[in-house]
Amino acid sequence: MGRLDELDLTLKFSREEEAARLEAASNRLLELRLTLGGLLGDGRLGPPVCVVFEGWDASGKGGAIRRLVTPMDPRHVRVATFAAPTYDEKRHHFLWRFWSSLPGWGGMAVLDRSWYGRVLVERVEGFATPEQWSRGYDEIVEFERSLVLEGMILLKFWMHISDEEQLRRFKRRETEPLKTWKLTDEDWRNREKRTAYEQAIEDMLERTDHPLAPWHLIEADSKRFARVRVVETAITEIERGMRERGFDPPTPRPRPAGKTRTKAKSKGKAEAKGGVERA
Repeated sequence: MGRLDELDLTLKFSREEEAARLEAASNRLLELRLTLGGLLGDGRLGPPVCVVFEGWDASGKGGAIRRLVTPMDPRHVRVATFAAPTYDEKRHHFLWRFWSSLPGWGGMAVLDRSWYGRVLVERVEGFATPEQWSRGYDEIVEFERSLVLEGMILLKFWMHISDEEQLRRFKRRETEPLKTWKLTDEDWRNREKRTAYEQAIEDMLERTDHPLAPWHLIEADSKRFARVRVVETAITEIERGMRERGFDPPTPRPRPAGKTRTKAKSKGKAEAKGGVERA
């Protein structure tokens, strides 16, 4: 029995509970972000924050990312999406293409997919040799350790959904004109290899979960539950990371009366924002 089997995918929130918890969490997340960026408090730049999202196709990564960054000014967070490496990127070490998207002190970046492609899709689809992806685990851990030891707060989320829920979402995408672009022939082919992917995921969790950057597994059959869990976990980990690096998280401020956060209506994938990062 693996770690994925231990997750309770029946967990869910009502629409009202999701809205209330996201409202409170978004206010706190914005406060932390402004403090780390030197825009609140004593003006010091705080440690860089990098949030990595991995997960099954249609697991809700885009929706969770949107809830995470919605409270923030686009100039204060960068969202980067990674697909298959280009011809030029393949000429370099597999970690090379991610460096330019990493945040500096006072900055924050959210990565939709990441270096974990080496031990997931590249392993299962044969894009990397067994020697390459086997070596990749240690390379990734050392890469992450070097980032965290230099001060980065690194969060890693795996969005997990059941085979049945993924199929429901695929079929829903087939019938919704504004979402058909999300579904490709490759997505259907990947479903046929779910067993191979499950083994690759379990190996990834076992070999790349380390004290400086542990994995946070998100039960995502309920999108509402997953979004709240991601944002609340991010707050907890950022606060913990600040304390470990000698930065006291600010005392939570009450939200001004009558002020409510506008709820995002669209459910599409979060787009990369070409904002300005403090470096």
